[in-house]
Amino acid sequence: MAEAQVIPLRQPADDAERPAESDWERRTAAALAFLRRRITGDYPVDEFGFDPELTEAIVLPAARQLYRRWFRTEVLGAHHLPAGAGLIVANHAGALWALDGVMTATAVHDATPDHRFLRMLGADLVFSTPVLGALARKTGSTLACNPDAERLLAAGELVGVWPEGFKGIGKPFSERYKLQRFGRGGFVSAALRTGAPIIPTAIVGSEEIHPMLGNAKTLARVLGVPYFPLTPTFPWLGPLGLIPLPSKWYIEFGEPIETGEYGPDAAEDPALVFEITDRVREQIQGGLYRLLMQRRSAWH
Repeated sequence: MAEAQVIPLRQPADDAERPAESDWERRTAAALAFLRRRITGDYPVDEFGFDPELTEAIVLPAARQLYRRWFRTEVLGAHHLPAGAGLIVANHAGALWALDGVMTATAVHDATPDHRFLRMLGADLVFSTPVLGALARKTGSTLACNPDAERLLAAGELVGVWPEGFKGIGKPFSERYKLQRFGRGGFVSAALRTGAPIIPTAIVGSEEIHPMLGNAKTLARVLGVPYFPLTPTFPWLGPLGLIPLPSKWYIEFGEPIETGEYGPDAAEDPALVFEITDRVREQIQGGLYRLLMQRRSAWH
């Protein structure tokens, strides 16, 4: 009887012959690694509480759905964003949701070659609100005060500020895209002390997401909030009234205003601070008018 021939199992000669890892497998492995790091606490957080991994993996992808699909955001002037430190100063609106900060942060991350994070400055109320305050810290926001702004700018970060504050997001729809007072120009002082350029930024589309037709002042005082907006959908439609209207958004980063030539001592000159503050405000207002003239409607 002839002996049976034994044929050895073929082994892959090298890595090139191994089956390619599928995209689904890579995503699953990355998700499991992410969960492991979250459970074990093996992830970086800076001195302000910023968690870049959580921001890039969870928060920005969610914001990007609004940014691309709901608001269909177009970005102009991204080449004006500096490679190092810079202070983005923009108009503020939203009534119920001040989404302009989130959309600007998404624009900065997606429009810069190295996908930079925008470190936003927020009001006290943001950080005293349960859940929202913790989320704001984890996504890179910090208190709108000069010491924090200067530390971030000195570290080479892009910092975002909306100096209209609640006056901007709580203004009536009849005053849309008309800039409110910028306060005492604290953001200019921070830029002067660190030599960071100021990037005036105009945002169009944010005023239409919740057109504010009235303000229930008595209810606002009872609730301890700056205002209580009455819009075409809120509070009449209940939770559905919280959904922002799908306006078309434009974000334009204007030509930077350089501050390095003045030196840090210039921050103590009230006349210069006022002059630069006024120049920033004028550039933003001019950008708003130009974008409004160019758009076809609030929805296209």
